Amino acid sequence: MKRLKTMIFSAIVALILVGCKSTQIAITPPTFDEAILTPAKKGTLTEKALKTWSHLDVQSDSVAGMSLAKAYKFLEGKKANSVIVAIADSGIDIEHEDLKDVLWINEDEVKDNNIDDDNNGYVDDIYGWNFLGNAAGDNVSIDQLEITRIVKRGRDKFGAKKASEIAEKDKKEFEQFLKMNQEYKATLVEKNTEIQQMEETLYNLKQVQVNFDAVKEMAKTDSLTLDIVQKLDPPSLQGIMQKQHIEGILKQGMNEADLLDYKNQVENYTKEIKKAMKGYDLDMNYRQSLGDDLYDISDKFYGNSNVIGDKDSAKHGTHVGGIVAASRNNNIGAVGVANNVKLMTVRIVPDGDEHDKDVALGIRYAVDNGAKIINTSFGKRFSPNKQWVYDALKYAAEKDVLIVNAAGNDGKNIDVRNSFPSDSKDLLTEFVDNVITIGASSLHYDKQLPANFSNYGKINVDIFAPGVDVYSTIPNNKYEPLNGTSMAAPSTAGVAALIRGYYPNLSAKEVKYILMSSGVKINFEVIKPGSQNEKNPEGTMIPFSELSVSGRIVNAYNALQLADYVSNKK
Repeated sequence: MKRLKTMIFSAIVALILVGCKSTQIAITPPTFDEAILTPAKKGTLTEKALKTWSHLDVQSDSVAGMSLAKAYKFLEGKKANSVIVAIADSGIDIEHEDLKDVLWINEDEVKDNNIDDDNNGYVDDIYGWNFLGNAAGDNVSIDQLEITRIVKRGRDKFGAKKASEIAEKDKKEFEQFLKMNQEYKATLVEKNTEIQQMEETLYNLKQVQVNFDAVKEMAKTDSLTLDIVQKLDPPSLQGIMQKQHIEGILKQGMNEADLLDYKNQVENYTKEIKKAMKGYDLDMNYRQSLGDDLYDISDKFYGNSNVIGDKDSAKHGTHVGGIVAASRNNNIGAVGVANNVKLMTVRIVPDGDEHDKDVALGIRYAVDNGAKIINTSFGKRFSPNKQWVYDALKYAAEKDVLIVNAAGNDGKNIDVRNSFPSDSKDLLTEFVDNVITIGASSLHYDKQLPANFSNYGKINVDIFAPGVDVYSTIPNNKYEPLNGTSMAAPSTAGVAALIRGYYPNLSAKEVKYILMSSGVKINFEVIKPGSQNEKNPEGTMIPFSELSVSGRIVNAYNALQLADYVSNKK
């Protein structure tokens, strides 16, 4: 790949001054060797390569990775500053073998002395802060969805009143409550129907397993083939029906292992749905019982120093942190993107929807304690106190802190459907320039490039990054691949940390637009996320350029070349 062609610095300045998401990037895209758009012949990746596919290179490895090997080759001989990346999430297992050496440690605080040594209002905040706890050591791991909270408050306030009984000053709130209440009830019906369907599917799959076992007993074997089954002559009608059933399955190219795998998937999915249903519980009040006033943003000194919470709930945050900065040179487990990061843990995300107050104060805590990048791999549809979060984003912008935000996993266009936190109040115009919103891409450099679950938006999603089967750390010294824009955001945050560490004179705004303008430009059509269903199994084709502002996927090598150029011109 060729180096970036010479670019006029005024074009970079014009790019950085872009303040409206509806405006395209005001820069002639960097011109790279066109070979990057023609990957080498695709082969089967090894198990090791699959664990780091997001680090690989389109041209040489035939997968849509971020070209990290080339990036680190480019950085040879250069020195980096350490960059604090705050993981605003569900908590991090700070005892993990692959993370313990890359943790931020508050050197102004004495561990476990129960004194606020640095006078920041948070006692013993050695590794960060847990806003989902209290001074007594209680912690919250699960909470309601925001729609449930809205409906609960509405029912408490309005009860069964009719519109004619509502005071004029409350009519707007009452109309909003009615709308939310209707959606809430419809969603409960939809989710319960889905659970019933999954349970029926599981019952049928168990019956199939019974038939497999019966036919294996007839054949006196532990492994069935179509030839073995076809030769059987069952003595009973039930045996004949079982033989025909299994014969039909085998003729379709499926076997018992496929059945077991599908059964496990259905079981896991059913468990996830049932778990998610807890968020619709109107009587849940775990977070509300921690002692602070949830609706007073000035009541901010609450929580505790237990940034893990409980290890089961810390899975998401631990995975996100590992993507950014899992130790790169210890020859174990996962490999993080950046080699110059210290991870700060800000625990604000329960299993359910986060509270606006916790989000706003979590961002401010990270900024005040030195984070230069904050990863926000969470989101929700409704945000009653969104102004608190807007003010926190502005505060981060004033302090030159980059927010790397996940676009969400609903397969929806967030140009027409709100997703919070957001840097736009009207879905058209940014009110800050330090937030970069990330969609999720897969390893496939073809029509399957965007993840089918990823949110998208020509105005409100800035760029895509690896977010499918990304291998990283989970609690208790374990590792696992996970999917989500939650994985795409830290992939990007890791690249941003490299830029901020090796080129510290670049601002958060400059880093954002460097990432956007240096990504690999995708000039082909792809399957629109969320468009595949029973009626349209192939999905709808759409230019990749319609899915984000930049029409690109993050590339670390290109980003560092551009950062080097811009930095040297300042």
